[in-house]
Amino acid sequence: MTDLPRKAFARGARLASLPIGLAGRTAAGLGRRVGGASADVVAAQVQAATAEQLFKVLGELKGGAMKVGQAMSVMEAALPDEMAGPYRATLTKLQEAAPPLPAESVHKVLAEQLGRQWRRRFTSFDDTPVAAASIGQVHRAVWKDGRDVAVKIQYPGAGEALLSDLTQLSRMARMFSVVVPGMDVKPLLDELRERVVEELDYRIEGESQQAFAVAFAGDEDFLIPAVVTASERVLVSEWVDGEPLSAIMSTGTRAQRERAALLLTRFLLAGPARVGLLHADPHPGNFRLKDDGRMVVLDFGAVNRLPNGTPASIGRLLSVAMRDDAPALLEGLRAEGFILPGVSIDAEKLLDYLSPMIEPARTPTFAMTRSWLRGQATRVVDPRSADYSTGLRLNLPPEFMLLHRVTLGAIGMLCQLEAEVPIRGELLALLPDFAPDA
Repeated sequence: MTDLPRKAFARGARLASLPIGLAGRTAAGLGRRVGGASADVVAAQVQAATAEQLFKVLGELKGGAMKVGQAMSVMEAALPDEMAGPYRATLTKLQEAAPPLPAESVHKVLAEQLGRQWRRRFTSFDDTPVAAASIGQVHRAVWKDGRDVAVKIQYPGAGEALLSDLTQLSRMARMFSVVVPGMDVKPLLDELRERVVEELDYRIEGESQQAFAVAFAGDEDFLIPAVVTASERVLVSEWVDGEPLSAIMSTGTRAQRERAALLLTRFLLAGPARVGLLHADPHPGNFRLKDDGRMVVLDFGAVNRLPNGTPASIGRLLSVAMRDDAPALLEGLRAEGFILPGVSIDAEKLLDYLSPMIEPARTPTFAMTRSWLRGQATRVVDPRSADYSTGLRLNLPPEFMLLHRVTLGAIGMLCQLEAEVPIRGELLALLPDFAPDA
């Protein structure tokens, strides 16, 4: 395999094959329906085949394409079992791997970033990557002082590919609704594009990672690898082992799944308070569980900068909703920009729309399951549902866009873990101004 494809024509042709393939499958499906096949069966077949092609192409192209696939993959739990089954393994594979760069290309990047004598910095360096991310791959090595390290190397041409992919994928956002019904990918693509510059500079990522490593040093629940050195396209961190969350989701014990779910919830809530940053790339490939019960957190390329912690308005609004105070909820959401000026919305219908979503915070523990998430997804996107028109009247302010995406991603992961989670207690301890019983 050569370097990450950089020519717009080559990458564009691969991406253009997606809607063309969908059109062909839809036409074939129509033919099967004319022949007497069930509409539901045909739709499921088209969805499964589309997902297979979609994630295969997104994974092989790396760049923005793979990043979109990773972001979407956490919502797999929202799909019906009969539709999710055929490609669940494909999504998991996407989170952990992609076709590797050849050693020659890896060495070239290392020479450019660490100097022509880069090998002197390592006692040993394994040319075979152990993991792949959306814009880079990870190699295992031993640093000159004897420490085991992970070396993340950015794919050549990643910046151009990232921007090109996100631009082209935004033009075909409607196609994604075939794979994940009800998921609006356009805002996701717009938000991802805004953060490209920071993610392409591993020096910025290194600063964020080290800030987390220092803040969580010695923590009994979390382990963040310390940064050894960083350049624009190479990041060297201490090597840390652990069981990937994707493996725990599929074969983990109940105790492992519940431990992972608790720590995932706790970490995402604690980060803004302790570091002023929110880890903003929640997919299973970025989290590990060690034998001693600690959670390892990786990949800090995407962060939400929250110097004052999680906005207190989130805790206040959640508290108001849990007290079933419909007028105050309407007023609060309007004040924060979730309801635009001039938009009319019934307070009681608004409360009815939001109440099922906040059920996990009402009880000491809540079973986060695929079936619960599917129910929520169906309820808010079905035009026949009373909640559908209410949802259309709500707005997502730009300052909450990334926080919203992280929340959705975390919920998707919790439901993939199928765990009983003490969400209420974690919110009481870590979410500012959350006081539902006040």
